[in-house]
Amino acid sequence: MDRNPVGGNGVCFFLQRIIFIAERQKNRFARAYGYSVASIFFFHFAVNIGMTIGLFPVIGIPLPFFSYGGSALWSFTVLLFILLKLDAHRSQVLQRI
Repeated sequence: MDRNPVGGNGVCFFLQRIIFIAERQKNRFARAYGYSVASIFFFHFAVNIGMTIGLFPVIGIPLPFFSYGGSALWSFTVLLFILLKLDAHRSQVLQRI
């Protein structure tokens, strides 16, 4: 049994960073998209942790960026990169108005 909580801290830091990015969005759509990305990642992490410790039945839901599978990896990557692209252009949203 691993007694080093580095993996759990990494997941918490990752989710906290996504929520921080979502909070600083000025556009309503970008903020809702950021919260949606955070909730998708949280759901996948929570179900996988629950399956590992025996709280949930084992189903075929992928662990983001760790599970083997091309389409899941591409989907999670595209979700995250769209959020980063929205974050990069958040200052330009106010300049256009």
